[in-house]
Amino acid sequence: MPQQTDSRHAPATFEPLLTWVDEIAQLAQPDRIEWCTGSREEFDRLCQQLVDAGTFVRLNPKKRPNSFLARSNPDDVARVESRTFICSDQESEAGPTNNWREPAAMKAKLQELMAGSMRGRTMYVVPFSMGPIGGPISQAGVQITDSPYAVVNMHIMTRVSDAVLDLIAEQKTFVPAIHTVGMPLVDEEGNRRADVAWPCNETKYICHFPKTREIWSYGSGYGGNALLGKKCFALRIASVMARDEGWLAEHMLILKLISPQNEEFHVAAAFPSACGKTNLAMLAPTLPGWRAETLGDDIAWMRPGPDGKLRAINPEAGFFGVAPGTGPDTNSVATKMIERDTIFTNVALTPDGDVWWEGLTAKPPAQLIDWRGNYWTPESQTPAAHPNARFTVAAANCPTIASDWESPEGVAIDAILFGGRRATNVPLVTEAHDWPHGVFMGATVSSEQTAAAEGTVGQLRRDPFAMLPFCGYNMADYWAHWLHMGEILGENAPKIFTVNWFRRGADGRFLWPGFAENSRVLAWIARRTRQQDEAGSWISPLGLHPDVATDARNDAGLDVSGLELDSENLEELFAIKPELWHHETEQIATYFEQFGDKLPRALGEQLTALRERISGEHSSRFGASMS
Repeated sequence: MPQQTDSRHAPATFEPLLTWVDEIAQLAQPDRIEWCTGSREEFDRLCQQLVDAGTFVRLNPKKRPNSFLARSNPDDVARVESRTFICSDQESEAGPTNNWREPAAMKAKLQELMAGSMRGRTMYVVPFSMGPIGGPISQAGVQITDSPYAVVNMHIMTRVSDAVLDLIAEQKTFVPAIHTVGMPLVDEEGNRRADVAWPCNETKYICHFPKTREIWSYGSGYGGNALLGKKCFALRIASVMARDEGWLAEHMLILKLISPQNEEFHVAAAFPSACGKTNLAMLAPTLPGWRAETLGDDIAWMRPGPDGKLRAINPEAGFFGVAPGTGPDTNSVATKMIERDTIFTNVALTPDGDVWWEGLTAKPPAQLIDWRGNYWTPESQTPAAHPNARFTVAAANCPTIASDWESPEGVAIDAILFGGRRATNVPLVTEAHDWPHGVFMGATVSSEQTAAAEGTVGQLRRDPFAMLPFCGYNMADYWAHWLHMGEILGENAPKIFTVNWFRRGADGRFLWPGFAENSRVLAWIARRTRQQDEAGSWISPLGLHPDVATDARNDAGLDVSGLELDSENLEELFAIKPELWHHETEQIATYFEQFGDKLPRALGEQLTALRERISGEHSSRFGASMS
């Protein structure tokens, strides 16, 4: 029988929490229960335990101090969207973009799977806070897990602390999250089997119960399937909490821009995968005098503050970043950030005990041990690192982290950005006319497929607000909530923009240099947030665009001085072709149809207005002034 949980040995006084832990212990039947405190001693002890178990390889302390490499089971390497469910009372509450299951039936299935699932293992009880403990925008959770790998990653990604238990007792609320790898070490007859370096189960479920704010995850030990504070809590459950309580839980980075005059601007930005989100979060501006600081790279919680402005926190305490493609040339800040105190998962190991992945250096090492544990050379036919290989590192490690990134009340957001990966059609930057127009822009974010393996090249994949896999309820209701938030914020609402770094010319080359040069676009956006008139801009059927300034002294428009961009490329970056946009609006209409009567009327009106504006545009327009 598992160790019983009661007030004599559990560091908690909130009876519903103790009762819940007892119930899960009775169900899962672990050998022992450990309440986590978040201490450094606890982290180091569990890391050594993982080394002893073969889950972790301790990296060369001279190359990567206090860092580790983990290799997952090859069948457990990413979020499992097909096994991720929203268990709301009615299927319509989940909407057409989510996988839905009836709550009682799914709970019964999960209880059947989890019965005895922790036999032979330790059950860890992990109290954690998303956001600074006790902050006005923060929320508390408790994760139960039998994975020490999940515990040490939660140490980095959240604020694990027994102080959270005191907060729960005071506030009398928390989000309960249950996780098991689904591989008991003792069967029903008491026979024991040997453990493996990466325990998991072929059967996987990641389930969310919005009504009761519960998370149940079974079978996977990887990433967001096991670190339940991340996508499960911070987005799927929190988005429902935000709808009910009047705030926003978003898949957005938070960036601080500082002008040459030391004026600060805060930007929240939503990008689907492969659109340069992490690179933007750790931007190193090329414009003289401009600086950037990082507040978050993935998730933003935003709530109207006492001053009426939308204030944002990064609810996470760390970065869970994609390693492949990260290198000194693409993201020098991230490369420096992970030089120490980092957990790497599914990257390659060098002979001298360091790590490597595609994109870290231009030339690969002569030999490696790949992410599967096999010998690898540059002639090998498989990648050395898994494409979804990750690093987990504390946000405090980031060289560009803002001094106020843990401010409990958050920072006032000046601008909200939406971006997709579009080779055609979408201009470099567009400002929305108003908040409803901005919501329409966010609702229609899309990226074009870039390889035959993904589908037809050029085919669009809609990812509204970059929340397609992460919204915990009907996406149409989510858009309605955003429209309502605009009414609440009124004149304090941030301005909304779309950006597209990926437009290509007829020869297939990118028209915009991207990466650090994106600071030029952000500088124009920052200035627009303080500007009441339209100086330095021009209006198209899509919205407001910048004049292009080839002279740095012209600070009203988009400064492209020093860039080798000819006038033809500049024109194509902003070209609006009515025939292509007629087709685009047809695709938007088809996309909206799946939401039926739930589609907010305002979005239908925005689509109609866009069609009318496009019909009045008879030629490709480039209204920039070349000065």
